[in-house]
Amino acid sequence: MSCASLLVGDGPVRRMSPEEGAGYAGPGFVWTHIEGEDVAELSLIRGQPDIPDVAAAALTATETRPRCDRFGDGALVNMRGPAAEEDASSDRLVSIRMWVRHRKVNSVSRRRIAATDLVLEQMEAGELTDPGDLVAAFAKAISTQLDPQVADLGDRLDDCESDFNPKQIYELRRAITEIRSEAIRFRRFVAPDRDALDTLAHLDFDWLAEEDRLHIREAADRFARMTEELEAVRERAALLHEQITDMRAEQLDQRSLLISVVAFIFLPLTFITGLLGMNVEGIPYAERPWAFWGVVGFCFVVGAIVLAWFARRHWLRR
Repeated sequence: MSCASLLVGDGPVRRMSPEEGAGYAGPGFVWTHIEGEDVAELSLIRGQPDIPDVAAAALTATETRPRCDRFGDGALVNMRGPAAEEDASSDRLVSIRMWVRHRKVNSVSRRRIAATDLVLEQMEAGELTDPGDLVAAFAKAISTQLDPQVADLGDRLDDCESDFNPKQIYELRRAITEIRSEAIRFRRFVAPDRDALDTLAHLDFDWLAEEDRLHIREAADRFARMTEELEAVRERAALLHEQITDMRAEQLDQRSLLISVVAFIFLPLTFITGLLGMNVEGIPYAERPWAFWGVVGFCFVVGAIVLAWFARRHWLRR
């Protein structure tokens, strides 16, 4: 469905060209959807008299964020949802922009959004009969598909907490950083999705039935819960990262203390051996055969005294 119009009337769903959809004035409602970045197809949006310039610019914008604005008897609704195909070079959440008014809906998606297939199935099954049903269906489908992905972030963070092992600090830090980064990217659009749907639910349009408002409020509530979950994941990830940082600092302190203890033990011994190793006259006991072993024994005694002093001060336990 790159660029097509679907007519929903008393009978089955009928497909027509975008030009036919733009001029249709019969019963039912028409949904014209453009998918991709074809300039010729996007130019059809700006050529329709019932689409204001502000709405047309928003529909064809390169970058957009979730929003809901009223223009006369129509509403501009932008939402973000999971992409049908993941692309490592792009955001995981794809935008769907809709200009909704009485009996007509124009939508644009530069990349295919996963909710489109589900909405098409509902239309062909006769479950969607007006623009309000279409918007509510997209809101419900997007929130339903996004909910497991947000929950998966929490489950992955639970696994990191349960597998917290000092021997796997670097692997845990990499996993936690990835989870936190994904939570931030999701949070960037999930919270505006909630605000957009909450705004739409309070607008008084004839094409927005009370049942549609209930579905939209339900989706907004699900987005609000996901926003809270993402905030919790981000805070928990930050706390785990701090724990890992503290653990690494503690390990460095222990290693530095061990090095300091060893250096402190050998410091007086180095002084003694350096003093007795000077190549000058007058070194005591230089001609005695037992002098070497005597100095070695004295060094052992000094080292044992220093080690005992460290043990008494409880430095070795730290």
